[in-house]
This record gives sequence, structure tokens and C-alpha cells, in this order.
Amino acid sequence: MIKEILLQSAIDVNYFSLFYIIAISSIYFIQLIAAAVGLKKYIKSLRYTDYERFVDSDNMIPISLLVPAYNESATIVDNVSNLLSLDFPEYEVIVINDGSKDNTLDLLKEAFGLIPFEQPYKKFMETEKIRTIYRSAKQVRLIVIDKENGGKADSLNAGINVSSYPIFVSIDADSILEKDSLIKIIYSFINDPTCVAVGGIVRISGGCDIENGRMKRVGLSQNPLVSLQTMEYLRAFLTGRIGFDAMGMLLIISGAFGAFNKKAVIAAGGYTRNCIGEDMEVVIKLHEYLPRAGKPYSVKFIPDPICWTQPPERFSDLKKQRKRWHIGLINSLFRHKKMLLNPKYGRIGMVCLPYYWLFEFLGPIVETIGYFFVPISFFLGIINLRFMVSFFLVMVMYGTILSVGALLLEENTFNKYPNTTQIMKLFFYSIVDNFGYRQLNTIYKVIAMLGYRKNKNNWGEIKRQKLSNIEQEV
Repeated sequence: MIKEILLQSAIDVNYFSLFYIIAISSIYFIQLIAAAVGLKKYIKSLRYTDYERFVDSDNMIPISLLVPAYNESATIVDNVSNLLSLDFPEYEVIVINDGSKDNTLDLLKEAFGLIPFEQPYKKFMETEKIRTIYRSAKQVRLIVIDKENGGKADSLNAGINVSSYPIFVSIDADSILEKDSLIKIIYSFINDPTCVAVGGIVRISGGCDIENGRMKRVGLSQNPLVSLQTMEYLRAFLTGRIGFDAMGMLLIISGAFGAFNKKAVIAAGGYTRNCIGEDMEVVIKLHEYLPRAGKPYSVKFIPDPICWTQPPERFSDLKKQRKRWHIGLINSLFRHKKMLLNPKYGRIGMVCLPYYWLFEFLGPIVETIGYFFVPISFFLGIINLRFMVSFFLVMVMYGTILSVGALLLEENTFNKYPNTTQIMKLFFYSIVDNFGYRQLNTIYKVIAMLGYRKNKNNWGEIKRQKLSNIEQEV
């Protein structure tokens, strides 16, 4: 009797794993379709939008660019040089040195002629102590805040406090923007007065030629790990983010490049200090606060304004990054669990958050069980060969469809990789992605869940490479 119960339980686990993989893959496929529709609509809208006329417009909304920096000596000068060269009529660049232990601040002083400056500001949010505020003798737009270490969210709050303009953009110190990125991302606020946040697409800079903070040539890295991430980012942004945006359920705006209405963020309480995953957290706070306040709002994603970011180049750094991302997800879901299945929050509470709990939070556990349990069940004679092949075929087939679909969307719209060799390489990695890399990332998420209590406040440092003179593609 006990043996029969155990056998039936094992069979049930295998079928549950298969149906779960089919369910999550089907949801991703729906996102792909929604993304294709949304992207087609966006490309059509570009025909009727003349961005160039905004470059010298006196009526453009001014922007504050916030750059949190902790031990960013490898990239900070190129990053700031890039930001100071963008096409936009009125903006300021605020670098927040978060108690760096390296020579980040010294490099900024040397490169931009920083001078201590008594600048008044309003303290909307509490932050760690600001030691000194610097202005540049060479660049009137540049402000550097030197403060005691408090983490990325604390740095962003300090930047908001010091900032002068109604829209702020959060940018990672290892990233660079294309020259017209600000013009395109600000248009959402102009076109829709209810817009409180806009995410821009993030792409991998590995393999590209960057000189003095400027993109000279788009390429692909010879490092397979970097190329896999290039394909992964295309899939995540061109299907996931656009898909959720098309359905009005965008929950994440990348910390590498996101624009926000400052007044709305301050009203929602600013960034949550001592919180990993501050990018997702602040968006959920907006989704929570604004319906309670009875204010109409929208959160958008724009696939055209491009941010190029530096990826982990070693598996050890990739593991740190993915663990941090998943811990951030768990943090945000737990902090806002009262929104789950709460009709007061509309589609966010009734559809989007249940999806994140069932598939993004619990998904890695179910997938990992399936990866190990299905083959073991086959070798023990619990399931037949047809079932095991079906399980892995569904997993690989859907993964490949999503990746190839994202690649087709990219080539039929923005075409950032016009070289045939590059396209074939990305196509190769869209298939290879399903044989090890995807599973590895799933295991990293499970590790993050198992160590959540211990590491929920542990950011973890990733080794940076210089932005300029990144490896050449051959």
C-alpha cells in the first residue's frame, strides 16, 4: 500500500512538472505575441513623432540623471563623459559616491575639476550623511555627492534630495546611453501626463567598441557567457518587458536605465533603504501608493532609447548577480504581499503579482525538481521514455521559440546587429541557451532562495572592466 502511494506520488510530481513547464512556456508565448503587437504599434508611432525638433526645444521637461557609484573606478569617468555628451536641452548629471573604498572620487576630481560647493537642498528622504557636494569647474551640468555608505537605494534618495528637476533618470555607473536616449524616454511623460515611470531597453555592451564613453561599433563578444547574456537580454526586454507593457502590467523597470516622476516617487516614500532590488521595489511602491491616493497613473516601457551595460564575464560574478536579482524579487513580493489578489490594485494585484508569485518566485523550485526528478523517475522505471522526451522537448522547444522570436523582433525593428555573422551567432546562442545556461540560472535562483535570510541584505560586488577598449570581435 505504501509502495503504491509513493509510486503514485512520484507519477503526480512528474505530471505536475510537465504541466507547469507547459503553463509557464505558454505564458511566455502569449507575452511574445503581445510584444509583437506592442512593438508594431510603437514602430508605427515613430513615423508620426519628430524627436529631432525636441533637441533644441525650450519647452522640454528638464531631467536629473542620477548615477549611484560604489567602487566604480574602472567605469566612472567614461560613464560621466558619456552622460555629459547626450542630446538634450536641459539636464544635470548627479553622481553619488556612496563611500567608495577605491579612487572613484579622486578620478572624478581629476577628470572634471571638482570644487567643493555649498549647495542647499531639501531633504525629502532620510539618507546617510552627505560629506561634501562638488561642482565641476569644467562641466556646469555635473554635480558629485560624496556621502557615507548606505547602499544603492540610499544613494538614489540622496540624489533625489539634491536634484533640481521634476524627472529623474537612474543609470548604473557601468552603463552608457545613446545620444538620443533622453529625448525618446522623456516623450512618454510629455505624451501622457499620467505617466510616472518609464523603462528603457538595456543591451549588452560586451564585444562593442566604446571610445571615451561613446559607442563606436556594435559587436558580439567572443566570450560565450557574454554572448549568452546578449541573447538573454534581447529575450527578456523584447518579449517580457514589452509584453507586460502591452498588457498594462509592467512591474519592473531596470535599475540600469529608468526614468521617474520625482514628485510621485517622493510621495510613495522614495527608494526603500537597505533593500536589494530597489528597481522593482520602487515600481511596486508606485503601484501600491497611487491607487490608494486615487490618482490615475501609468508605467511604461520604451524599447527604443538604448542603454548599453556591462555584463558579468565570469560565472562567479553571474552567480552573484542572479542571486541578487532573485533575492530582490523575493524582498519586493514579501514587502507587498497585501497587494496579492487584492482587486483594489486592478490587474497588478489580480494578474501580475499572482504570476510573479507562482512562476517567478516558485518557478525555479518546480523547474529544478523537474530537471532532476524526471530523469531519475525514468531510470527507476516510474515513467517511460516518451514522457521524459516530451518533458525536455517542451522545455527546449518553447525556449527556442521565445529566443528566436525575440531575435526576429529585433531584426525586423531596430536591427542593431546588421552583420549576417552576428545574426547567425545570436541564432546559435538562442538554441544553446536551452542546454545548460537556462538551467544554471534556475539553480542560481534556488540557491538564492535557500540563502535568502542570510543574504537578503548582501549586495555582493561584481568585478568591472573598463568601458573603453572592450574586446574586439574577430
